[in-house]
Formats: sequence, C-alpha cells, structure tokens
Amino acid sequence: MALTASVKEELSRLDIKKSSVRKAEVSAMLRFAGGLHIISGRIVIEAEVDLASTARRLRAAIAEVYGHQSEIIVVSAGGLRRASRYVVRVVRDGEALARQTGLLDGRGRPVRGLPSAVVNGSAADAEAVWRGAFLAHGSLTEPGRSSSLEVTCPGPESALALVGAARRLDIQAKAREVRGVDRVVIRDGDTIAALLTRMGAHDALMVWEERRMRKEVRATANRLANFDDANLRRSAQAAVAAGARVERALEILGDDVPDHLKYAGELRVAHKQASLDELGRLADPVMTKDAIAGRIRRLLAMADKRALDLGVPGTDANVTPEMLDE
Repeated sequence: MALTASVKEELSRLDIKKSSVRKAEVSAMLRFAGGLHIISGRIVIEAEVDLASTARRLRAAIAEVYGHQSEIIVVSAGGLRRASRYVVRVVRDGEALARQTGLLDGRGRPVRGLPSAVVNGSAADAEAVWRGAFLAHGSLTEPGRSSSLEVTCPGPESALALVGAARRLDIQAKAREVRGVDRVVIRDGDTIAALLTRMGAHDALMVWEERRMRKEVRATANRLANFDDANLRRSAQAAVAAGARVERALEILGDDVPDHLKYAGELRVAHKQASLDELGRLADPVMTKDAIAGRIRRLLAMADKRALDLGVPGTDANVTPEMLDE
C-alpha cells in the first residue's frame, strides 16, 4: 500500500486551476467514493476515502467550485478496518451538489455512470476523471509480474465510463467483475507509467519506474544464472556419460588401441566431470579442446565398429539413465 499512498498524497497536492477540470475530478470522486442517503427526507452525500489529504482536497473543491460546506468525519481503525477512514459529508446542500456533480439527473433520478458533461469533456477532463477515481478507490501494486493499477467501481456503468475515459487518453484499460465487485484494471507496465503521468503523479512515477527497473535487472540476472546452472549440469552429465563410453571402448579394444587415442581416453576416464577444455589443459603437452574431442570421437567410433564385428554390446552399454537425468 505504500505506493498507493504516495500516489494519492502527490495527487492530493496537485494544483488545478481550470474550473471544468476540477468539476470533473469532484464528480469522479463522489461517484467512486460516495453515496446518496436520505436522512429525515433530505438528500445527504457521503464520500469515504482512505487518506486525510484526499478528504481535505475534496472538501476544499466542494467549497471553492460549488460553494457548499461539508464536514470531515474520522472513522477510527478497529475490527476489520485496518486503518482510519475519512468521510466527507454534505448535509444542507446535498441535493443541490448531487445535481451539480451529476449524481442525480434532471428528474432527480440517480445516475449510475458519469455525467455526460464529464464523459464528453476534454482530455484534461478525462485525466481528472481518472485522478478522482484513483483518489477515491484506486490502488497501485509493486512493479513486477503481477503489477497492476486498478480502481474499484460502484457498478458496471461507472466502470465502463472509466474505461472510456482511458480510451480518450489512448490508454488501454479493462473492466472486469471479481467476486461480485466491478473493477477497472491496467497491468501493462508502460501503460501504468503513461497513466501516472497523465494523472500528474510524476514523483511517484519515478519511484515506481526505479523499482520496476531494479526488478527487471534482477529477473534477468536470475534467468542468466539459471541458464548457466543448467548448462553446467548438462555439460557435467555429458562428460560423465562420455567417460562411461570411453571405459567401455578401452575394454573392447584392449591392446589394439593406438597410443594417442588411448592417452585421450585415459584422460577422460580419470577426469569424468571435467570439460573438454579442461581435459586439453590437463594433457601433456597441452591440447586444444577440438583435438581432445577428435581423439575421443575416433576412439569411440573404432570401439563401436569392433563391437559390431564381434557381436558384443557397444560403448553405449555403460551409459545408465541416471547419467542422463538431472
């Protein structure tokens, strides 16, 4: 949650001057964090958020843009609630604010998505919609294979509206229902970075990108290390199997093996797990890897031909399945 909190703290400090953009942000915050309640025949708006800075931003915007007063109520942590929550409540002017922000339509009916003025607004309005939705109910996980930026939505209509706002910013987002809860999710790292930039979370983006780069470097290093380990294991297995074949070759040929081939074969048997390059350095005089490989290859070929002529098992007879398994 540290990344989520840092993004929200930064967005809460973002200074927005344009009135239409502030209205779009307030509409999104009230839609994704809020609810309409009827108390004593009066419509009351309540928006619950997880940070005090977010609550203060919403309260200031309601006062400065719409001229309505609100109060902040702190709901302390306890029970299933791990942290304190902050409720921005508008009582006296709740119905007026609900109509102004598009929570109610012209006939006083609740609007399930976002108001048309916001949906059809500018790109800056679309950015404000995402900023407000993220402040209200968004989260950002650590970069990596399971990284995601997602917003919990009050219903499928608001989720589709949020996907539409992302599309206007050339950002691909997906709406999905998870255990009965509608969410809008972005998983691609480059797309997450682009959206953080569009929302205005530049400092948080730098932290996220740094962690992302660090994880990618670590993952690459791990893959290379695993690749090297696998190659070493395969090389060792091949060397052991070759040693077993050479032992059988020397048995088949007996005294009829040329001295230079016998010398290479005895090196292989004496150092069964050594690589061909290491065998070449152990030889006296030193030989190249190709020279050692060539001598061993001719030794095995000569022995297999002799075994075929005699009708006895060839050099493969000494190779067991265990030598080929990891």
